[in-house]
Amino acid sequence: MIVIENMVEVTSDLQQMAADVVAKALRAGASDAEAVVYEGEEFSALVRMGQVETLKESGSRAIGLRVFLGTRSANTSSSDFSAESLDKLLDGAMQLAKITGEDPHAGLPEREEFGKVEGELGLYFDDVNEQPPAERIEIARAVEAAALGYDERITNSGGGDFDTATSRKIMVNSRGFVGEFRKSYCGFSAAPIAQGPTGGMQRNYWYSSARTVRKLEDPVAIGHEAARRTLSRLGARQVKTQAAPVVFSPEIARSIMGNIFDAANGDAIYRKATFFADMLGERVAGENVTVVNDGTMVHDGIGGFGTSPFDGEGLPTRRTVLIENGVLKNYVMNCYTARKLGMKSTGNASRALAGAPGIGAGNFYLEPGTMSPKEIIGDVKQGLYVTETMGFGVNLVTGDYSQGASGVWIENGELAYPVEEITIAGNLKDMYKNIVAIGDDLVFRGASAAPTIRVEGMMIAGA
Repeated sequence: MIVIENMVEVTSDLQQMAADVVAKALRAGASDAEAVVYEGEEFSALVRMGQVETLKESGSRAIGLRVFLGTRSANTSSSDFSAESLDKLLDGAMQLAKITGEDPHAGLPEREEFGKVEGELGLYFDDVNEQPPAERIEIARAVEAAALGYDERITNSGGGDFDTATSRKIMVNSRGFVGEFRKSYCGFSAAPIAQGPTGGMQRNYWYSSARTVRKLEDPVAIGHEAARRTLSRLGARQVKTQAAPVVFSPEIARSIMGNIFDAANGDAIYRKATFFADMLGERVAGENVTVVNDGTMVHDGIGGFGTSPFDGEGLPTRRTVLIENGVLKNYVMNCYTARKLGMKSTGNASRALAGAPGIGAGNFYLEPGTMSPKEIIGDVKQGLYVTETMGFGVNLVTGDYSQGASGVWIENGELAYPVEEITIAGNLKDMYKNIVAIGDDLVFRGASAAPTIRVEGMMIAGA
């Protein structure tokens, strides 16, 4: 264990390297410096029609350096850890910092702000790397085979895959922060293709993902679900243009609610580029809507996909309620945007190796309601159940929302027939206030999640 210039205490070779680079930056004249080291391993197998089509295994590592000359700053990065390359990394950062403009809001956090979430967060599991490649390939083959064998109308396949990833991140800065954590991921999916009696073809998919192999779902069940979702799209047609209730499946509701994070992003707030600007304390959604960003989430000893002990600036992650019972309570900020707004960071800094910190989500979700999806659909006389959207039709400045969509038409509370080639439109400011039902089916398959929701008063453009 080594102490570098009474500044930081390091416990590994990569921490030592990062600390050395930071110390050299200070000796070269930097007023502050920060180094981030990343290393990771990835594996990917794709099986198509039972045969291995692609097989990839790779490793990578890199270092990013951010230096400050007063209120001037610059960033450089490199994948070469040789002494010569690290000297060039530092020299490049210093030279760039000298020619950049001054920014009074730039800078590292204050010393007292640094910290980490204590305790075991369940982010890394050895079994992800210990599982033999042959076993991973067999899972990819099994999930595809289950989908292909589900129904004779499943005639082709986009493949079954299996992916793993492990990573390690280290951060050291000149204000005494040293942090490190590891993460693991594994998952598989199937993407079957079905053909209807008139020759029309449809494709869909389903998947399972986890931090540990032991939490992955049954490949046969996943393959069957992928096939069921694909078959449900056969014979899709348009519906007439009309205003009607729209029920969003969890996968699409997640995207709808994700726009809340973007609208409450501190960068968009200070630029006045969002309809949430100057809305703190105001009602922006129905009373049944509570939206949370939680970077500390752990369930049954396993951390969420958005969980980490500290953010991209070395501040402890935390639980932040953005909307509580329909009222906008908080923006999400890093230190830079917080200074711009005269506020405090919410621990949402995201840090790539190159560039200044951005703003990223932890585990972002809409709190579940008490109704089952079947009950939500059962209350709809005529409406649309959306299972897929296409395009990028969201304007965060005005709230205007317009997306291509497909799904299932609802008749008298029942899913009647598949529909496609339609557009759904509204305004997010109205949509959030018109969420009249929230499901009890909140399941995290990634860092963000939402249950089924029903929105009244949307326009459906079709035939």
